[in-house]
Amino acid sequence: MRIAPVKALLLAAILLAGNLVSTRAEAPLDPVTGFPREVSLKKEWKPGKKVAVCFLFYVEVWGFGQGPNFRPDMASRNPDLVDEAFRDYAINFGVPRVGSVFKEEDAPLSIALSGFFPGQQPEAWKKFRALQPNAAIVAHGMNNSSAQLPMGKGLIAQTTYVKQVLDLIEKDTGVRPKGWSSPSVYNNVDTFRACAANGMQYSLDAMDTDFLTVMTTPEGKLDLIPYPPVTVDMGQYLGRNLEPEDLEKLWINYVTELSREAEKNPDQPATVVAIGIHPFVVGSPNGAAAMRRTLEALKKLPNVWIADTDSLAAAGK
Repeated sequence: MRIAPVKALLLAAILLAGNLVSTRAEAPLDPVTGFPREVSLKKEWKPGKKVAVCFLFYVEVWGFGQGPNFRPDMASRNPDLVDEAFRDYAINFGVPRVGSVFKEEDAPLSIALSGFFPGQQPEAWKKFRALQPNAAIVAHGMNNSSAQLPMGKGLIAQTTYVKQVLDLIEKDTGVRPKGWSSPSVYNNVDTFRACAANGMQYSLDAMDTDFLTVMTTPEGKLDLIPYPPVTVDMGQYLGRNLEPEDLEKLWINYVTELSREAEKNPDQPATVVAIGIHPFVVGSPNGAAAMRRTLEALKKLPNVWIADTDSLAAAGK
C-alpha cells in the first residue's frame, strides 16, 4: 500500500520522536547517585579550542590547630607551631602570591572559597580580591574542619547548609556563586540535589571523567565539571611527596596528552580538566615559579582554552 507523502512524513516524525524518547530513557545512570547523567556532546568550547583547563584555587580557613600538616610527626605537639606556621604562611603570603601570578600571566582563575574566609581573614581577602576582581567564585562550604557538609543528616539539612554558604559568600563578596566544590571533597547523593535545589549551575564533585557531564536530579539539572584526583596538588604534595616542579611536569603532560588526543580524534566531545591548586603548594616562591611555567607552557598549545569555571559552564550550554 502506497503511503501519501504527508502521512509518510508524519509517520517518520512519530518514529523519530519515539527513537528520541527511547534514547533519553536509556540515558546512563550515575553509579553513585543513580540519577541520569549524560556526556555533553559539544565538539569544541570555542572555535579551535577542544580542551578546556580550569585552575581552581582553594582559598580556605581551617581553624587554629586544624588543617593540613607539613610535618605530621609534630602534629601531637601542643601548640604545634611548625604546622600552624605552614597554614598561616599559605593564607598571608601564598594566597596573594598566586593571585599575582595569574594576574601577571593574564590567565583566568576560579576561587573555591570557604564561606568563613572573608569574615575571618578580611585583610587577606581584600588584598587577594584586588588582584583577582573578576575571578569566578565557587562555593566551598563554610570551612574545611568544623563546619563541613552535614553528611548523613538528610537532604533538607544539606539544602539548608548550601543556602547558608551561598548567602554568606554573597553578603561578604557581593557575588552569589554559580558553582559548588564540597569541602574536603566529601559529599554524597544529597549534595547534588541540594545544589540543584539552590539553583546552582554546576558542581566540581565529579572526579571520574574527561568530559563535561549533565546530571538530572529530582530538583533539576546540574553540570558536572571533571575534577580528577590525580591533578589536585594537595594530594600529590602531602600524600605522595611530589614537589611543585613534579606537579608542573604532571600538569603539562596531562593537558598536552588531552590536546594530542583531541587532534587525533576530532569527532570526540570536547574535554575539560579542573586542576585544584592550594596556597600551601603553589603559594611558596618555588611553587609560584612552577605555576608560572605551567601556565606559559599550556598557553602555547593551540587547541587548549584556559578558562574559569563560570565561563566553561556557560560554554557547555
